[in-house]
Amino acid sequence: MLITAGRVFVGSGRYLEDGAVLIEGDSITAVGPRRQLVEQAGTDVAHLAFPEATVVPGLIDAHVHLTFDGGADPVTTLSEASDESLLTDMRHRAEQLLASGVTTVRDLGDRNGLALRLDEEIAQGIAPGPRIVCAGTPATPPGGHCHFLGGEVSGVAEVRDLVRRNIAAGAGVIKAMVTGGGLTKDGPKSWQSQFTPDELQALVDEAHQAGVPVAVHAHGTDGITAAVEAGVDTIEHCTWMTSDGFDLRQDVLKRIIDEGIAVCPAVSPHWQMLPRFFGEERAAAMFDLVRQMAEAGVKLIAGTDAGVQRAGFDGLVPALSFYAHLGLPNSRILDMATTAAASALGLGETTGRLAPGFRADLLVVDGDPLTDLGPLQAVRAVVAAGQPYEPSRAAKQR
Repeated sequence: MLITAGRVFVGSGRYLEDGAVLIEGDSITAVGPRRQLVEQAGTDVAHLAFPEATVVPGLIDAHVHLTFDGGADPVTTLSEASDESLLTDMRHRAEQLLASGVTTVRDLGDRNGLALRLDEEIAQGIAPGPRIVCAGTPATPPGGHCHFLGGEVSGVAEVRDLVRRNIAAGAGVIKAMVTGGGLTKDGPKSWQSQFTPDELQALVDEAHQAGVPVAVHAHGTDGITAAVEAGVDTIEHCTWMTSDGFDLRQDVLKRIIDEGIAVCPAVSPHWQMLPRFFGEERAAAMFDLVRQMAEAGVKLIAGTDAGVQRAGFDGLVPALSFYAHLGLPNSRILDMATTAAASALGLGETTGRLAPGFRADLLVVDGDPLTDLGPLQAVRAVVAAGQPYEPSRAAKQR
């Protein structure tokens, strides 16, 4: 398949004008000038032409929960669903992501391995959706944040055992709930730490011995500090909370930068509503903490926490507008949802770029996203692993 377009995004802030992408199987075989690749492809190759549009790499949402529905009470909805009905709903959510231009996601909290089952269906072409990097069951102490997903552990031995079981099931990342969170009403507060240093170190060591990265849910400053000490790979949320406010520790921030730990703020698609829920002053402080991390040089990656309250599965681009609000250039924001995210997920050599040898994950959009992120929502075509997305019958009926 040959895709030609007015612009092809070939790197951080750079376009190839009047370019083309040649795809064979599930891989990109060439990226170059349109005329050159038209000649190279020959007449037997399917040709999709978008002379006024832009081709960009498939987007990556680095923080989703396909097991949740994004409604007002996702935990109750989850508890009332059987695994089979939940898997059916997860298929619809995966298709929503794909239709919005997301070709890779990292699922950071699952029940009974359902996201792993769904990823296998997608890989086999049974269901449409993005590639899913699955965490499996997230680790949490008894009664801790998201304990209802089944990952309650106590002590080093149980922590190591859960990590081994997740990896044996096919997990591509290990998730630990290092602090409490608002989704678990009867659990620890968001700023409160949940694991001992020995437990957290054992989790990281067990995962790294198997070559699997570790992502941690951490709102509290103490939990963030513990995660950095343990050597985690990504920190989710990273809101620097304390019992009475916020405390961004500069020494810890420096280690995050120096050690290349990626931070996924997991911004809601409806981030503009946060002042209404938290108050103007508190929301402004939270926004400023992300700005400080960005300006300091933290490796930020894009994610939406899709599935939790008010976070649907078509909201990555609206969430990206948060970073434009903070003043980040569109070139960096686009990198956060492509190359930077791919690298943080351990996929930096296979996706996130339009280059020969990379997986054929891309989307075609109207307009110029380096000038305005809005065109990323004007999706003309999506290709995942070399397959053009065509809405399923179920999607057309909804």
